[in-house]
Amino acid sequence: MAADCLFCKIVARHLPSTEVYRDDQILAIRDIHPVAPTHVLLLPVRHLDSIAQAEQADRELIGAMHLAAIKIAAQEGLDNGFRLVINTGHDGGQTVRHLHIHLIGGRAMHWPPG
Repeated sequence: MAADCLFCKIVARHLPSTEVYRDDQILAIRDIHPVAPTHVLLLPVRHLDSIAQAEQADRELIGAMHLAAIKIAAQEGLDNGFRLVINTGHDGGQTVRHLHIHLIGGRAMHWPPG
């Protein structure tokens, strides 16, 4: 756990969140500023700054996060589709330095996303 990381504090249950899914590797929570009817954040339990810092040893975790997203999308009834987004670094729009996947759905998505 990174002592100053917001998401590490949420994973440790030191800060409140609305949990959607949890296992030994992943926590999924509702985003507090949703951009769509369904907006869930998937966080690895273990701190990893961003996808840019992922290494070969993280391959299973990255795959598990994507498979959990598919499971949650089905739970949420996103049968017409959804979007997975990983913001990386300042220019990529990452505001919390803890890897996370945005699962967004419940409405039609547009392209380009901006």
